[in-house]
Amino acid sequence: MEIKKLIIGGVVFAAGYFTKSMGNISIILFLASYIIIGSEVLMNSVKNLLKGDLFDENFLMSVASIGAILVKQYPEAVAVMFLYELGEYLQDRAADNSRESILELMDIRPDYANILRDSGDIYKVSPEDVKIGDIIVIKPGEKIPLDGKIVEGNSLLDVSALTGESLPKEVYEGDTVLSGSINKNQLLKIEVVKNFNESTASKILDLVENASSKKAKAEKFITKFAKIYTPIVVCLALLLAIVPNFIFKDTSVYTWIYRASVFLVVSCPCALVISIPLSFFAGIGKASKSGILIKGGNYLEALNNIEAIVFDKTGTLTKGTFKISSIKPEDFIKENELLEYAAYLESLSNHPIAKSIVKAYKGDINKEEIKEFTEIPGRGLKAIIKCKEVSIGNEKLMEEMGIKINKSEEYATVLYVVIDKQFAGYIAINDEVKEDSKTTIEGLNKMGINKTVILSGDKKYIAESLGKSLGISKIYSELLPQQKLEKLETLEKEKSPENNIVYVGDGINDAPALARADIGISMGGVGSDAAIEASDVVIMKDEPSKIIEAINIAKTTRKVIIQNLIFIFAVKISVLILAALGIANMWLAIFADVGVALIAVVNSMRIISIKVSFKKSENSEHCHGGCCCCHKH
Repeated sequence: MEIKKLIIGGVVFAAGYFTKSMGNISIILFLASYIIIGSEVLMNSVKNLLKGDLFDENFLMSVASIGAILVKQYPEAVAVMFLYELGEYLQDRAADNSRESILELMDIRPDYANILRDSGDIYKVSPEDVKIGDIIVIKPGEKIPLDGKIVEGNSLLDVSALTGESLPKEVYEGDTVLSGSINKNQLLKIEVVKNFNESTASKILDLVENASSKKAKAEKFITKFAKIYTPIVVCLALLLAIVPNFIFKDTSVYTWIYRASVFLVVSCPCALVISIPLSFFAGIGKASKSGILIKGGNYLEALNNIEAIVFDKTGTLTKGTFKISSIKPEDFIKENELLEYAAYLESLSNHPIAKSIVKAYKGDINKEEIKEFTEIPGRGLKAIIKCKEVSIGNEKLMEEMGIKINKSEEYATVLYVVIDKQFAGYIAINDEVKEDSKTTIEGLNKMGINKTVILSGDKKYIAESLGKSLGISKIYSELLPQQKLEKLETLEKEKSPENNIVYVGDGINDAPALARADIGISMGGVGSDAAIEASDVVIMKDEPSKIIEAINIAKTTRKVIIQNLIFIFAVKISVLILAALGIANMWLAIFADVGVALIAVVNSMRIISIKVSFKKSENSEHCHGGCCCCHKH
């Protein structure tokens, strides 16, 4: 309807233009064209006037165009309305297309699901109609529509839309898979574990689409600025129309009304009101494509002013997966025997460290040979294994048993093994450090963020070993969850008011700290409800270096916004001055309004294509730190 109105109005306007020599007929056609094109603007202006909302772009265009009519500049009056409406239409289309292109970058919204019925038949249904427990079939090339568990098949998944990771992920029967992934090569049967609204793809899209509801300070400022700025320019235009008539006696009153009308067209704040929010939206979309979910423009803006970054250790800087670093048996026992006894005993425990020992053993475990199993909370385990009394645990257990040990000097979690009340050796276990943890800290330092902190519940020597190897500036260890929060609050009080403290955690155990920090960032948060709800930024791929990428996107967004502001104000102020001096005509004024707005929108959309990825140093060394917790069952 909008474009039809413009076409009809444009045809009538052209008719009026070509009948200029026919006097009143031309004027009637111009006025008819003006009503056809500008009726909605005029009506909105009246409605807003009745509501008390006087100063908006509808009011500016109405007054400016009526002013042009009063001075008998009918073609320019119509042109003001025509080009304003055309500009609004093009801006709306550009903004809508921009939002669509940003959401298309995600490319994760499922269109359908293939549900397998008890009869063996497969039906194509809407993802919303699938229930928890249903079996769905994913053919090669299809998107996984809902989160689920593979019950049959193995394949490669393209998870780039979720995590930004270009390499395919191998999945097997029993693995959990996330909606939004694309099945690459083999048919999969999946048992649905979450409804569509709770699935990962749905949550991600909801976060991205609603991110604009949390406005940045710059967006709020522009809104407030427009409300103050518009009445001021209306008053200035009024003064321009009246005052010079008393000073310059040789000029016509119509001259100053025309200049005031031009002045009003130029002063319309559309370019500011549209381009600034769109820049933030583009920045959020750019981050989403890289596997970084930013919940609002306020958080994207806040990433520009970071004073300190506080890291949890396990699952954030380290992988949270444990691996045996060394086995030190005594003289009377072989290394594989020591590992065997330890694996038998640990096979009855669900602790991650216990699982790492069982995994390292690789042999078969006959649990019928394990008798009188006892768990000693905070100490370790005891049992009779193959007719031998075996104990495994920390130093406190050894002290309580009165066993003299050869104490390990390794920076690791150490489990001491006792067989028939004789010290048999120890097994040292480390939590593997992520490959890009060190380069991340180096990158933050290069960006001027030199205050990096570890808050860990781990033993002091383990936390300090890791922290020093990564280049962390402050290390706090042996902290309970509440003490982590207290330490974070202390850091908050010490920072400067205009800067922010960032807390980076795994999003599950760190929820209070994530919520308390100025900006909470959860690592590896794909599919984690706690991560998405507690944090302000969710890094979906388990890489600390994504923090630097998020900061770079924030800085890029700010640069584009500053460019737009400088450009918009430079053009508008220049043309405003020219309008006041009578040099600028209505056509230049229209460019300063519509043209500038469109250019600013196009510039905002550049954010999507600008490369801001963090490059890992090829020469950086991988480091190996200790694990985050003592071995407590």
